[in-house]
Amino acid sequence: MCGLTGYWQKGGGRVPDLEEQIGRMTGTLVHRGPDDSGTWIDAECGVALGFRRLAILDLTPTGHQPMASASGRYVMVFNGEVYNFAELRTELAERGDRFRGGSDTEVMLAAIEAWGVEAATQRFVGMFAIALWDRQERQLTLVRDRLGKQPLYYGWAGTTFLFGSELKALRAHRACGADINRGALSLFLRQGFVPAPYSIYQGLLQLPPGCILRITAPDALPAAPQPYWSLRAIAERGAREPFAGSDREATDRLEALLRDAVRLRMVADVPLGAFLSGGVDSSTVVALMQAQSARPVQTFTIGFAESQYDEAPHAKEVARHLGTAHTELYVTPEHARDVIPRLPEIYDEPFADISQIPTFLLAQLARRHVTVSLSGDGGDELFAGYERYAGTERYWQRLSRIPRTVRNLIGHGMQSAGTGWRLGRLLARRADLLRLGTPEEFYLRNSSQWKTPADVVIGGSEPPTVFTDPARWPAGGGLTERMQFLDASSYLSDDIFTKVDRASMAVSLETRVPLTDHRVVEFAWSLPRRLKVRDGQGKWILREVLDRFVPRALVARPKMGFGVPMGAWLRGPLRDWAEALLAERRLRDEGCFHPAPIRDKWREHLSGESDSEYYLWNVLMFQAWLEKWK
Repeated sequence: MCGLTGYWQKGGGRVPDLEEQIGRMTGTLVHRGPDDSGTWIDAECGVALGFRRLAILDLTPTGHQPMASASGRYVMVFNGEVYNFAELRTELAERGDRFRGGSDTEVMLAAIEAWGVEAATQRFVGMFAIALWDRQERQLTLVRDRLGKQPLYYGWAGTTFLFGSELKALRAHRACGADINRGALSLFLRQGFVPAPYSIYQGLLQLPPGCILRITAPDALPAAPQPYWSLRAIAERGAREPFAGSDREATDRLEALLRDAVRLRMVADVPLGAFLSGGVDSSTVVALMQAQSARPVQTFTIGFAESQYDEAPHAKEVARHLGTAHTELYVTPEHARDVIPRLPEIYDEPFADISQIPTFLLAQLARRHVTVSLSGDGGDELFAGYERYAGTERYWQRLSRIPRTVRNLIGHGMQSAGTGWRLGRLLARRADLLRLGTPEEFYLRNSSQWKTPADVVIGGSEPPTVFTDPARWPAGGGLTERMQFLDASSYLSDDIFTKVDRASMAVSLETRVPLTDHRVVEFAWSLPRRLKVRDGQGKWILREVLDRFVPRALVARPKMGFGVPMGAWLRGPLRDWAEALLAERRLRDEGCFHPAPIRDKWREHLSGESDSEYYLWNVLMFQAWLEKWK
């Protein structure tokens, strides 16, 4: 997937200085691209572009970046893959374009010259982060793919505009400051990740998915990011114009879209495989891969001795049925715990999804055999697969029968009636839920770790997000559709894609996610609810596709998730590590957190009074990150 970085400083600069600085920035991204590196400089304008390459298509020097367009007008660094480049290349060749090599980068530049940046981007099928310098107009353009699979940060250091695939590249610039954004820290404590457009640093931002950003002078604010694709618009169109065909027609259409999405993502000039958990999503991807492959697909699973976390037996059964070349590795708790010291370096800013640990171990296993791996992420958000959707619907239906004024009175009584520490805490939680005014507030509350981060973060005030701004929600659809939209707009891109990108890039493995091909996404949002949820179970239509390849009995099991026994580890082998990071004096001296609520959670967890691993893991991941990067 590679890594890009660069900057634009006011007044130009000397070539040696520009080269030294861009070299330092590019050097932080070696893990994203171990095969090649390149820089390009326009000293008069003060522009420097840097790139680290993980060679996937066209392994020859003709795929080297930064790359200039045929006319020389554009210079580009590009992270990701445009899967339909062969189709675009044929169309451009018919117009008279000629190509030196076989990379998608060269095709993208030709498309931009032919149709312009936005029109070309609209035609790209893939995952991408792009930085494009227009030498004629002296304009810098940043582009991020529709769903945010590829990361792209940007911001200002005085009169220098910085950008890159990871924050560590921006930090490497001598002018970059490192003040913590207390609002972003509050959001992190709530959600376990920093959502776009924010980053953990003041003045540095993430380009939102599906957006283009243009800047014409390094000392002037760029235009606001402009969407070229909108999930909200897609959701609203789906509600207005739902799919009107039969169940069979819908299933046929979804299979055709998924088959093509998988086919495109199997194009590579290096060894390719897939993650396989044995669940619906990854099994569907692998089944469609094997159906289009002349030899066994390489599949990878990790297992754990703890049965509640072990998906390996299920994956093995699916692999045996499909005939894949399957590799599994049972990891010990020691293997998993050994990853923890590496997490601040891997994830670059605070990130606290506990499944980041097995995700890294799985990527590490796959990289021993392949350079590209397909993943089944996205099925739950697109096809209403999370059990919490049905649970929220049921709870809110019951709760909404009680007038809110009555709920407030009951909640107030429960808040003040608690006797005893455990009972009081339980009643307070229930009281808070009773007083919530909307199902969306309930959903946010239930999906939050720290419910009131402002009580923990010193000077922390949460900025708005898609969860708290109803103006950003789509019109039409019911509660389940709104929960899907909220998750697809934030959790999918800011948590799942971030988790997989950083874990795989840490071992120089490219991951591709066919279920989130934008054509599949657009079709999924057009499906009536009966095609997604039936008999109380989500992902109905995706299961129908999978049934054509795999007996349902092999995947008919409760969703397990992808975790490790962190609660027990924090009471056992990780206790001393956690105690050092959560020491009251340390928390007070660092000045980010109020120590009392954190120490209370720690004492409750150690005593067994509560299981607070998710609260604590968020704080621990910030503390470990701060220790690494302060």
